[in-house]
Amino acid sequence: MKDYYEILGVSKNASQKEIKEAFYKLAHKYHPDKGGEADKFKEINEAYQVLSNPEKRAQYDKYGQTFEQAGAGAGGSYGGFNWQDLGGMPFDFSNFGFDFDNQSQSDYSNFGDIFSEFFNQDKRKPEKEKRGKDLEVKLNITLEEAAFGAQKEITFKTYVKCEHCQGKGYEPGSKLKDCSRCGGEGVIREIHRTLLGSFTQIIDCPKCHGQGKIPEKPCKVCGGDGRYWGTRVIKVDVPIGVRQNETIKIKGEGEAGEKGASSGDLYLKIQILPHPVFERKQDDLYMTLKLSFPEAALGTEKEITTLDKKKIVVKIPAGIQSGELLRVKGKGIRHFNSFGQGDLFIKALVETPQKVSRRAKELLIELQKELGNN
Repeated sequence: MKDYYEILGVSKNASQKEIKEAFYKLAHKYHPDKGGEADKFKEINEAYQVLSNPEKRAQYDKYGQTFEQAGAGAGGSYGGFNWQDLGGMPFDFSNFGFDFDNQSQSDYSNFGDIFSEFFNQDKRKPEKEKRGKDLEVKLNITLEEAAFGAQKEITFKTYVKCEHCQGKGYEPGSKLKDCSRCGGEGVIREIHRTLLGSFTQIIDCPKCHGQGKIPEKPCKVCGGDGRYWGTRVIKVDVPIGVRQNETIKIKGEGEAGEKGASSGDLYLKIQILPHPVFERKQDDLYMTLKLSFPEAALGTEKEITTLDKKKIVVKIPAGIQSGELLRVKGKGIRHFNSFGQGDLFIKALVETPQKVSRRAKELLIELQKELGNN
């Protein structure tokens, strides 16, 4: 007959706490994943399954060998453990990929998750409510807004904090009570039957989401979640010099968290709308300036309006060619988060008249001859 007390190293008068502590210590020591003996580990588990159960312990203390034989005759036992007491056949490991015909240390590796939760069940704490998700929103702005900064109002759909209950999930003046499903622990225990005995796996309580508490009176607006699906309208500052496709992070303005948990962050993806006059390249601006043939040939001065609506006069040199660029320093866009400013580039576009008068034609012919002689 196996002496379960001797196997666990405790006296026959040992308390349940002493039995549990002895089991934890020996199970860690002889666990196959830690180089322990598989047979010894099974023996330790077998002893614990009996001595940790007051009813089975009493039967064992009273009948001894008879208890062990009775278990074997009642529908199958594994090392003195009666599977019928757990509701029938042992746990099916066919989906776990174990090879019990050729056991090695690695064969027991998949027990890790079960054991780690089982051994730490007294240390587990309910998880905090989930933080709200981060959100990305496209923000369309004009070139002027990108160049000089602006304040924009944006509207988007997301989970918003319930103002009625201030995100707590219960009616003002109401209190929290222990969850009826988990008894306030925040977790529930699921028993898995294995060839080594039964093991308890701990999971978050689905009713209270691991909090252990539920409201006596759930919020009538949000139903107890502390948030609801709605529309958010916020004002954001567009920084000077921001570029196309840059992302601006606004902390805490994303999705509201559950039951008072922190909100996620909001990421604004900048989209700069096309401009009718100017094109942006890095922090430089480009524009096209139409010139008549005489203006291009003789040179002139032209007044243009910059992006900031100011009038400036640009000198056009004689003989400028179509496509040639003129540079005006410091009339581009201010650098983002740094000093300095881009330039304005003016592209000449010499227009050729499609229709000319007889007198104009004669003059052009005369000009052609003159230029040809030179």
